[in-house]
Formats: sequence, structure tokens, C-alpha cells
Amino acid sequence: MAHPAEGVRPPTMADVAREAGVSHQTVSRVLSGHPNVRAATREQVTLAIDRLGYRRNSAARALVTRRTRTLGVIAVNTALYGPASTLTGLEEAAREEGYLVSTVSLRSGGGQGQGLKDAIDHLAAWGVEGVVAITPQRSHVQALAELDAPFPVVTVEGGHQFDLPGVSLDQERGARMVTEHLLAAGHANVWHVAGPDDWLESEARTAGWRAVLEESGIRPPRVLTGDWSPLSGYRAGQELAGLALSRRGATPVTAVFVANDQMALGVLRALREGGIRTPAQVAVAGFDDIPEAEYFPPPLTTVRQDFAAIGRRSIGLLVDHIEGRARKAEHLLVEPQLIMRASTRPPYEP
Repeated sequence: MAHPAEGVRPPTMADVAREAGVSHQTVSRVLSGHPNVRAATREQVTLAIDRLGYRRNSAARALVTRRTRTLGVIAVNTALYGPASTLTGLEEAAREEGYLVSTVSLRSGGGQGQGLKDAIDHLAAWGVEGVVAITPQRSHVQALAELDAPFPVVTVEGGHQFDLPGVSLDQERGARMVTEHLLAAGHANVWHVAGPDDWLESEARTAGWRAVLEESGIRPPRVLTGDWSPLSGYRAGQELAGLALSRRGATPVTAVFVANDQMALGVLRALREGGIRTPAQVAVAGFDDIPEAEYFPPPLTTVRQDFAAIGRRSIGLLVDHIEGRARKAEHLLVEPQLIMRASTRPPYEP
């Protein structure tokens, strides 16, 4: 492909038309994907574009079509694996659909309503056609539901409880799968280290764990709570190790479902330091399937989230809303996958 030299006027659509020997209107039709163009003519124009190094003027096209082909993404807690991986999946899916992405990252904490409003205003000023909001905390989704956005908004991990369109992994289903796996391995009960209370993902994972135990006629033990970090998992693991070694209480500690893999890493270390072998004495399972999970000592049984599928379905749903093809509060679920490894399947020898 040729490229204009520095200081040389870049080729225009009129230049492409002259090079291809067609009209300006024909070039425009080829660029817009109009169906009423002969294949031979389309190829002729495409070759001329390649020879000249023509680049479309997106700003000029937007003035004519009133379409900027730009989507906004509002992301909260992008330092965490789940939101960061979701953001990557969204950006890749948007590019595949021919859209640019403008991202605003927000910190967790107070002032959610104002922070979201400022993000919406910022993206509106940039002319985005719609927004995907990665808002996994209940307070953020509630604040988002109260805003009057000037474009369609699709949520990731949260909108179904607030009458907003959205896409989520089936978190409860994933928790059910891993709890059922542990019970099927012969454990009489399963302990749970949950994520923070305000997170909808944490709520759903706890609900799935609890439902399986109650349906099996098992009284759930008390829930230990972390903040998604390995340190919080380590502290929960120390408590669990103490219970396992002392055999205090009515519920023996032989299996633990941890709400994410980072906390599971902390639990595994605390158990190991307490002289407890995994999985021979205590089986441990996590959630997310981070890239390091299969290298944990022992390799971690976990629930895999398909972030690429979440990205594709979120962008697809948003485009459907932009083009008027979607129902107002449609909510889509992505199926999780249980990945079984050595942390729940004895014998394991490090």
C-alpha cells in the first residue's frame, strides 16, 4: 500500500474515483458497503484505495451520517482481574464490529453518582453512540439506573436487578457447579470465603453456594468475607486452618469454595503454613481461572469466565440498542465452565 509522503496532500475520495475510473458516488457506495455495486467495480475501487493509500475521514463521515462509530466504556475497579479482563474483551469486540472505544475509568468508593454522571457527560461530549458500563458493585449500578443518559447504556455484571439491559456471567450457576463438585467428591459440607458485600458477583456466588447446600439438606457454615485480595484470603485461611486443626465446632473444615482465585491463593498459603495438606486434608476451589491458577501449589480448581464472550455479547447488545433492535431491559447470561485441577482431586504430591 502506498502512503503519502510528509508534506504531500493526502489522497481524497475524488482521487480514488479518478484512479479507479468511476464516479465519486460509486466510491462512496463501496466505502459504505452499499449492496448495489458490481463485484468487479468494488474490486477496482478497492485496488485504487490500496494504491493511493487512501484513508477515510471519519470526522467528515460523521457529519454526513450522524454516526461517529465510537462507543464509550465506563469501568470501575480496573486494577482487579475481572473488570480488567472484561474491559479487554469489550475493546476487542468493539474493534471487530468497526467501532472505536473511549474509556473512562473510575475508582471504587464514595460519590458514585457524581462520578458516573461526570463520566456520562464526558463521553457525551466526545459524541459516543452508546456506553457499556462495567459496574459490578450494587451502589454503582443503582446510581447508574438513576441517571438519564442521552444514549443507550448496557451494563456488565449488574443491570438485571435495576431494569437495565446487560450481560453477565451466570455467577450463581458457576458457584453451584463448584459446590456440587466438592460435595460429589465426598465432603460433608463446604465452607465459603466470599467477596465484599456490595459486589453483585459476590452476592450471586454466595447465593449459588448456599442454595446447593440447602437443597442437599446441609446447613451452611458461617461465611468468611474477604476483599478479593490474597491478603484477605490468607487471613480467612488462617482462621480455617485453626478450625481444621482444633476440630472445634460442628462443621469440619474439609472443603472450601473461595469467591476468587487471588483470595484462594492466600487460603492455600495459610493452610500450607498450618501444616494442612491440600487436597488430602482440605480441598480448595476458586473462581475466575486467572492465568496463574494452574501454577498454584497445588493447581487450582476454579470456575472460568469467558471474558471474550462477555465482550462480544455486551457490544452486540449495545449496537442492537443503538439501532433500535433490542428490548429495553434485555439481560443476557454467559455460561461458566468448571475447570477441575489438583486442589480438589487427591492424591496430590507437590
